[in-house]
Amino acid sequence: MMQTWVRVGLVSGLLALVSACSGTPDKPKPAPLPAVSGELAIQKVWTNAVGPVTSPLLASVQSGRVAVASNNGQVALLDGLTGKDIWRLQLTDTIQAGVGGDGQRYAVVTQRNEVVAIESGKVVWRYALSALSLTPPLVAGGRVFVLGADRTVTALDGASGQKIWSQQRTGEPLVLNQAGLLMPFGDNLLVGWGGRMAALNPLNGATRWETLLATSRGTNEVERLVDLVAGADRLGNTVCARAFQSAVACVDATRGSNLWSRTSQGHTGLAGDESLIFGAESDSKVHAWQRQGGQTAWSQEGLRFRGLSAPLVLGRSVVLGDSDGLLHFLSRQDGKPLLRVATDGSAIVGRPVAVDQTLVVVTRTGGVFGYRPQ
Repeated sequence: MMQTWVRVGLVSGLLALVSACSGTPDKPKPAPLPAVSGELAIQKVWTNAVGPVTSPLLASVQSGRVAVASNNGQVALLDGLTGKDIWRLQLTDTIQAGVGGDGQRYAVVTQRNEVVAIESGKVVWRYALSALSLTPPLVAGGRVFVLGADRTVTALDGASGQKIWSQQRTGEPLVLNQAGLLMPFGDNLLVGWGGRMAALNPLNGATRWETLLATSRGTNEVERLVDLVAGADRLGNTVCARAFQSAVACVDATRGSNLWSRTSQGHTGLAGDESLIFGAESDSKVHAWQRQGGQTAWSQEGLRFRGLSAPLVLGRSVVLGDSDGLLHFLSRQDGKPLLRVATDGSAIVGRPVAVDQTLVVVTRTGGVFGYRPQ
């Protein structure tokens, strides 16, 4: 997949944003849809709507509820069982990153580079960032953590929005036009700084360890981008993540040691089970790697060039959305197509999520769909 980039002004200087999802007029024709086995059955149990989602906004799942957002400023908290609104808020600003939440407090970032904290459907505070942020805020431990496009991590007090600390790591002058790695691990805050994963002390931002997942390569700025992308998989002490268009790797997050790394030309996140790690390449070939050692367990080429989302492990299947609004259910064991479900014909954005036993997806036109296995 060809990449495009534009330059935007930030307080810290001029950075370029590289889009991982933009296509080109001569993009390859998708492969014919493979036959499905019919071994799996699923039922649409509810629908809702949130407004158009023109750039990927990630859903937040907490305690049987799912928070979703649209770029036109809508934020809604839905009951995962029924799909009905618990609350809904219309912001006056468009949204460029979100949603992050802990079940009580939720946060998004607007295109004015403001962090907006929400409780019970009402704005409780705003905080102006000094640079662009494309990563959903992380709400945890009474704080809101923000990863900026200039690779600055900022910790804000969850109740007041006051800044507690900030930490920055310089890197390549270009940054990705997509969400980066920001997640909790025990009493650590895991952050992607370029091709490195770092563990920060959430109380003061001090770095506890760093480990290299991917090394910059290529002859120009775009080819040297290896930033870690949103959507890491955790099992016990192991965290597996993707470096943009370069590698998939697993790390022992207690020590910061790299367990294995494999070359991979993808730009979306990962999902895993007790034995395998799943991910889609940028040409929509789906891979499964052995969690122990990283050897390839299987590959599925039947969905190539269909613009696949990051995967979700659900029951016996791996679920991926595509650019035509189709949900593809592949066997976790061998990648065999089990089922295919249509939504509203517009692209699946973000990634599928599981709310207890309900599969929830959001489409580009703003459809929110809930499905449940039969």
